[in-house]
Amino acid sequence: MARPKQETPTSGELEVLKVLWKRGPSTVREVLEELNTQERTRAYTSVMSLMNVMADKDLLDREPLGRAFQYSARRPQEKTLGGIVSDILGRVFEGSAPSLVAHLLEESKPNAVELEQIRKALEEYEEENHV
Repeated sequence: MARPKQETPTSGELEVLKVLWKRGPSTVREVLEELNTQERTRAYTSVMSLMNVMADKDLLDREPLGRAFQYSARRPQEKTLGGIVSDILGRVFEGSAPSLVAHLLEESKPNAVELEQIRKALEEYEEENHV
């Protein structure tokens, strides 16, 4: 049986997207160089295959650039991350924002500065949304 299409990027796809959001349009080799500065090394063919699959899934745009292709993220970072959070909120927390926030705070253990930033974000949200 075929695997259902995943709406949100996998962890490997997200690594590639982060590189493209940071660098802008890039070749496989440029993405590979950036990924290999992180904790593990990857093979060129593995990254190329992943990026081709991502293009097929409409996560990336692919344009010819000489003998190679240049890839770019199809959706902006905020839109993609919003989709991931929305997916987690619905699938994991059954739509309960308070439950999601409680788990987030428990797992991340924010310090005083981070808690103040969270408070400010809540105040801004309330002002913008007339809550």
